[in-house]
Amino acid sequence: MAASISGAARQDFAPGQEDTNEDTYRLAPHNIEAEQALLGAILVNNEAYDRISDFLKAEHFFEELHRRIFEVMSQLIRAGKIASPVTLKTFLGDDDLGGITVGQYLARLAGEATSIINAEDYGRTIYDLAIRRGLIGIGEDIVNAAFDSPVDASPSAQIEEAERRLYEIAEQGRYDGGFQRFSEALTTAIDMAAKAYERDGKLSGISTGLTDLDLKMGGLQRSDLIIVAGRPGMGKTALATNIAFNIAKAYKA
Repeated sequence: MAASISGAARQDFAPGQEDTNEDTYRLAPHNIEAEQALLGAILVNNEAYDRISDFLKAEHFFEELHRRIFEVMSQLIRAGKIASPVTLKTFLGDDDLGGITVGQYLARLAGEATSIINAEDYGRTIYDLAIRRGLIGIGEDIVNAAFDSPVDASPSAQIEEAERRLYEIAEQGRYDGGFQRFSEALTTAIDMAAKAYERDGKLSGISTGLTDLDLKMGGLQRSDLIIVAGRPGMGKTALATNIAFNIAKAYKA
């Protein structure tokens, strides 16, 4: 497969070039410099990968070549091997990118990298821009579907599809979890157990008022997002209303 790199990425290494298409169309949000800086930091010190590996994936990169570099880099590091311009070149080839080969591009990324201090910030920037591009794609699809919907398509079905896709991208946009120290996780677990011991029913969360449900879930947890699925008229609203009533009744008591 021939390697390719967009004009936006090449421009960083060839100052003075201008994008003649800037007035014709708008590019999706991206930051080629942040992508280059992050890849360079990882090439210089593979430990930088640990700072972004829990939320950043190859598909979050805007530049296709950067996606390939990050994917190969991730596979090497996870296998316990060194990711460097030399090792990556073996898997990426050395095709001409238009005045610069893949090997030269990798060497330039590593040569112009500074440190791994800002690796996480670069990763979050790349991630956030990928989420914004996803939102733009959803918005375009919603508009096109509304304009070109078939006669038998209902607006409610389109709304449900839009909500589903927005929910998916909302879940993708969460990177505030990540890894935590064992001491912190242990403290959290002990606190939850202590609160459960103090509560009636020994639940770690808030009781729904439905005994069987509480036994399976341990009550309603702050960290949980619970989706009640079912066909219309099956009692979803009644269930949620009863849970809300039981919680309010217990709180008032």
